[in-house]
Amino acid sequence: MTYDRYGTDVLATNWRSPKAKPVPTQEATRDLVVEEVATGFCGAVIRIERQTVELEDRHGKTRVFPLGAGFLIDGEPVILTVPATRGADTPARTASGSLAVADAKARVARASRIFVEGRHDAELVERVWGDDLRIEGVVVEYLEGIDDLDAIIADFSPGPGRKVGVLVDHLVAGSKESRIAEQVARGPYGGSVLVVGHPYVDVWQSVKPARLGLTEWPTIPRTVSWKHGICDALGWPHADQADIARAWKRILGTVRSYADLEPELLGRVEQLIDFVTVD
Repeated sequence: MTYDRYGTDVLATNWRSPKAKPVPTQEATRDLVVEEVATGFCGAVIRIERQTVELEDRHGKTRVFPLGAGFLIDGEPVILTVPATRGADTPARTASGSLAVADAKARVARASRIFVEGRHDAELVERVWGDDLRIEGVVVEYLEGIDDLDAIIADFSPGPGRKVGVLVDHLVAGSKESRIAEQVARGPYGGSVLVVGHPYVDVWQSVKPARLGLTEWPTIPRTVSWKHGICDALGWPHADQADIARAWKRILGTVRSYADLEPELLGRVEQLIDFVTVD
């Protein structure tokens, strides 16, 4: 055997190529957004089986892929795996983040109520806080606008044990909504009524734009109906109210927990629930 005191030839190997980094594993938890490399399909995890994962994109389209390699998160490759089984001592949570109460029956409805402006507001509140509201016995009603809020509250006749919480869109300084809220607060039922709101033109905007694959919601001129303008900007049909309803269903379908909503809405709904349930 001949001894080579100079060692091996460093040029004999592919020395220019960097060593490949190990690909990390990632549990395919619900709502995790990933991209499948082969097809370019990007979506949130909505269902996990033993060997497959189902993704839903921002248009509501779903596809099923085998678990394993071939996925990207923020452009970096990962290997998707089945999530570890949650321990029995880990408490379940509702969509609002509250501790879930197993086999809880809905409480008989309280006299107090929460009013929201429209159907979409009511459906969003139900989606995230529905379990909590049923346990607390709080009914949410929608008003189809708040122009007649003063008369609606007078007709309801709030008082001790019969409070009213009102969630208002676009509650910003100088707006029509802020003037109505101030009028109610000065009225004879002010002590039993709480009017709060978020700054968005419509409750649609309280859904984080990232859930729709957007960096931000489009800006719509004041001369254009806001919901029609949003649909137009996103390339969605908007010829009639049925199109608008389908657009909302698409947006609502991306909401699975409080984490999908902006804090400006979360805090106000929690405030109203506390107000109508605490004597």
